Amino acid sequence: MYVLFEDAGKFMAGRVMSEAEASAQVELDSGKRVKVKSAHMLLKFDKPAPAVLLQSAAALSQTIELELAYECASDEEFGFGDLAQDYFSTPASTTEQVAALLCLHEAPHYFRRGSSKGRFRKAPAEIVQQALLAIEKKKQVQAQIEAWSAELVSGSCPAPIREQLYKILFRPDKNTPEYKAVVLASKSSQTAPLDLLQNAGAIASPWDFHWQRFLFDLFPKGTGFPALQAPAIADDLPLAPVQAFSIDDSHTTEIDDALSLQGLGSGSVTVGIHIAAPGLALSPGSAIDQLGRTRLSTVYMPGYKITMLPDSVVQAYTLIEGRDCPAVSLYVTFSEDTLEVQSAVTRLERVPILVNLRHDQLDERITREWLEGEDQSDHADVPVSRATLGFFWRLAQTLKGRREVVRGKPENFNRPDYSFKLERANNDTPPSGDETVVIGTRKRGAPLDLMVAEAMILANSTWGQWMASLGVPGIYRSQASLAPGVKVRMGTKALPHAGIGVPSYAWSTSPLRRYTDLVNQWQIIACTKHGATAALAAPFKPKDAELFSIISGFDATYSAYNSVQSSMERYWTLRHVQQQGIEELDASLVKEMGGGIWLVRAETLPLMFSVMGAQTLPRGARVRVKLADVDLMALDVHGTVIAHLDADVALTGMAAESDEVDDDDNLPAGPVTIAVDLNDSPQDLPA
Repeated sequence: MYVLFEDAGKFMAGRVMSEAEASAQVELDSGKRVKVKSAHMLLKFDKPAPAVLLQSAAALSQTIELELAYECASDEEFGFGDLAQDYFSTPASTTEQVAALLCLHEAPHYFRRGSSKGRFRKAPAEIVQQALLAIEKKKQVQAQIEAWSAELVSGSCPAPIREQLYKILFRPDKNTPEYKAVVLASKSSQTAPLDLLQNAGAIASPWDFHWQRFLFDLFPKGTGFPALQAPAIADDLPLAPVQAFSIDDSHTTEIDDALSLQGLGSGSVTVGIHIAAPGLALSPGSAIDQLGRTRLSTVYMPGYKITMLPDSVVQAYTLIEGRDCPAVSLYVTFSEDTLEVQSAVTRLERVPILVNLRHDQLDERITREWLEGEDQSDHADVPVSRATLGFFWRLAQTLKGRREVVRGKPENFNRPDYSFKLERANNDTPPSGDETVVIGTRKRGAPLDLMVAEAMILANSTWGQWMASLGVPGIYRSQASLAPGVKVRMGTKALPHAGIGVPSYAWSTSPLRRYTDLVNQWQIIACTKHGATAALAAPFKPKDAELFSIISGFDATYSAYNSVQSSMERYWTLRHVQQQGIEELDASLVKEMGGGIWLVRAETLPLMFSVMGAQTLPRGARVRVKLADVDLMALDVHGTVIAHLDADVALTGMAAESDEVDDDDNLPAGPVTIAVDLNDSPQDLPA
């Protein structure tokens, strides 16, 4: 005798070997014996054999018309045998009974489970109607998925997929037919999703792909600004008795900082560090503040930038030459001989801006040799005297040296900074991606660069300590040590920054470009106006939840912006490789990646990429690399080592930067990762 039973939602049959009061031992066709409770037994039979029965019943169940079965079924609870007799004949055969059971089990929209196994009830007619409509809709959706998939495979992109392209690729709702169509098309054509979509015209170009992805991720509402009027500064500010100058590149419009010098030759010299003062006009919670807090920073990329604040607002407060500009000024007095700090004071004032110097126009002339008198060239067109610039150069080197003592080792400027210039009429609109790119180099630590950098570090450190001494919270950057893996963190406490070598560091010198600096400027203004009672008057109080919220938002956003800048610079570097027809590069081995692959750094371009063929070489070895084809979509290029150059030249430099190579910022952008999973089956995805 055989028995049909249900186990874990599946129907099984086997020979009864022995029976007890509440269960039976059943042997399956596989030879395995199982214990089956009496309540789980649905049907006992002598023939046919279990395997034949289940196969025949499954085939027969597919012929049952559900609408007719629904009409035949009793309005009361019934068993599957009852339906078999009503639908097929009386008496119903074993095969017909099991076919009815399978049919009832597989049609939950028509029949509901009853009080026990093998018992069912008819679903209410209105529920059946709703279910049938849902099934029909699902069929229509599946048909639409298949039609869109066919279009994609044929090289055409349906409009609904084009409209949701970046959502499909990076933040998909896998329930949508658009996503399912892309998966189905990729699998049926055996084409990677990005290649498929590019072939179908959904992606106009690699540049457009990267640009639109950036907008989708960070500026989904666009990059435009609402019409906002920059408020005037109400404070009656005194005019500073200085002639200040700024140092930026030619494309900088947000001129945040300027320098001045008084008392040269008197034995006591006062350095002025003047910071644009939007904090005197803008207030926390205002419309412009909310805009700044939304963007948090200016976004930079080759040939273009998206400013934190509207240009009309920036121009109201920027330190432009020929104007007396409101500023928060830090005056630090030094002994002219020893350059020891004698005093520091902060003032709110109007500062005459003599000139906006542009380092990209002056770096080749304002050299160490010229500043130290070895080069006697007459740069009469530079409106700032050699004596003034020479003092700032001497001061910058001294401040840097003192920081390095605290830091415990010198800062390394062994790699150049690279500049990107796109050959086009203006930088007011986003690039097209086809512009010719010129990549230039600028040695890190160039005199003008170092003057500004050290002055800003001095201001950020001095103001940070001052706020802390008055009990006024600020936004600080700190680093506990230079040990591997110890990262720079942001917080509200004035903690040491080991990487810079200062006791505290509060970003305060770029309030037109970074929201953290604007927040700190409000706190510094309160310190300047109220002194010992500043903690009561400052906009942000100790342990203010708003400060922590700003830090959290800024950290994530600033990191995302830096990633964008890195990706865009990588795009233009790879375009440069294409445009210049570069087939080989000299590079240094940076990091072994496993599997015979090394990460290398190009010597003449801002490019890191992977190579094969360097298995036996040491880290730091110089190699000549043959490049493979550039993939602008993935921002990737690979290479093969074709020659081993002189390793000794590179080893010293590589050892010096050993604490840097593991930093995330130095890793290549690498292949683009999308969220389309080809392991998803379009038919099996949730409806």
